[in-house]
Amino acid sequence: MNKVIVLHQRPVGTPDLSDFKIIIEEVPSADDGEVLLKTRYVSVDPYLRGRMSDSESYIPPFELNKPLRSAIIAEVTDSNHTQFKVGDLVLGNLEWKEYQVSDGKSLQAIANHPAYLTAYLGVLGMTGLTAYLGLTKIGSPKPGETLVVSGAAGAVGSIAGQVGKLLGCRVVGLTGSDEKAHLIKSKFGFDEAINYKTTNDLGQAIKAACPDGVDIYFDNVGGKLSDSVLATINKHARIPLCGAISLYNSSVPELGPYIQPVLIKKSALIQGFIVGDFASEFPAAITQLTTWLTEGKLTYHETVYEGFEQVPQAFLGLFEGRNEGKMIVKV
Repeated sequence: MNKVIVLHQRPVGTPDLSDFKIIIEEVPSADDGEVLLKTRYVSVDPYLRGRMSDSESYIPPFELNKPLRSAIIAEVTDSNHTQFKVGDLVLGNLEWKEYQVSDGKSLQAIANHPAYLTAYLGVLGMTGLTAYLGLTKIGSPKPGETLVVSGAAGAVGSIAGQVGKLLGCRVVGLTGSDEKAHLIKSKFGFDEAINYKTTNDLGQAIKAACPDGVDIYFDNVGGKLSDSVLATINKHARIPLCGAISLYNSSVPELGPYIQPVLIKKSALIQGFIVGDFASEFPAAITQLTTWLTEGKLTYHETVYEGFEQVPQAFLGLFEGRNEGKMIVKV
C-alpha cells in the first residue's frame, strides 16, 4: 500500500501535527510515457508554511485533503518512458507520497554519488541557489565588506555565509543556540557568531561584532532581530530579504520600528526575492556551487529524520529551531 500525507486543515498560528493526515492508497501503475517513482528523500522548507494558508502569495496554496509537495529525490522503480530506466535517481517537485507516477516532464536525472546525493536538495538545489543568487545579485558583495546573516545555521544561511567568505567578506552569523554558534564558526568559517537568544543587548552585540558597520544583511528571519541589524547598517548597505520565519506563524501582524528613515539616511537597498526571479542564472550558479563543493571550499550540514511518517514532524522542527543546516527526511 501507498502512504500519502495530505493537508488536513489550515494552521492557525504555528502548525501542528493535527494539520496533517496520513492516508493509504494503492500503489499506482506507470502507463505509457510514465515512470513509477519511489520516494527516497524529502526536503522540508520554511516557505511551505505560506502555502498552507489560503492567502495571496507568489505561489498557489495547497488544497485541503490533497497531498503537499516539495523537492524530492526519488528512484525509478518501473518505467514506460524512453528517457528513464529502472534504478535511475531523479529530482523533482513531487507530492508527499511513498510512490507516485510522473510523465517525466519536470524530473531532473541526478547522479547516484554517495557523497553528494542529498546535496541536490540543499547546496546544489534550491537552497544553494537561493543563497548564492540572493547574495550575489542583490547583496553585491565586495572584498573587505561586512556581511551579517540571520538564521545563519540554517540551510540557506549557512551557504550564504560561506559564499560571502569565498567572495572576501567578513561574515557574522546570528543563531539561536550556543551549539549553532559553534557550528557556523567551526564548520562554515564565519568570523563571528551571536546567540541572539542569550544576548542581553543584541544591538550592542552586533555593533561589537561589526566595528566597521554592516554592508550587507542577508535576512532569513525578519522581525525584531532584523530591527537590531538595521540599526547598524552602513551607507549604501544592501539587504537581500530572503525570509521572515519569525513572522510566518503570527496570526496578528506585529508592529515594529519604521524602517523607512533608516533606509533613507543610509541610501540603503532592501529587496525581497524568490529564487525563481533568477531562473536564467541557474546553470551558471550550479556550476559555481559544484566547483566550490568538489574543491572542498564549500561544505554543508544536514539534519535527517528517518521514516516517511516523520515528514510533518521534520517540517514542524523548522519552527522550533531543531535543524542545523538542511532539514531532510530519509524514507
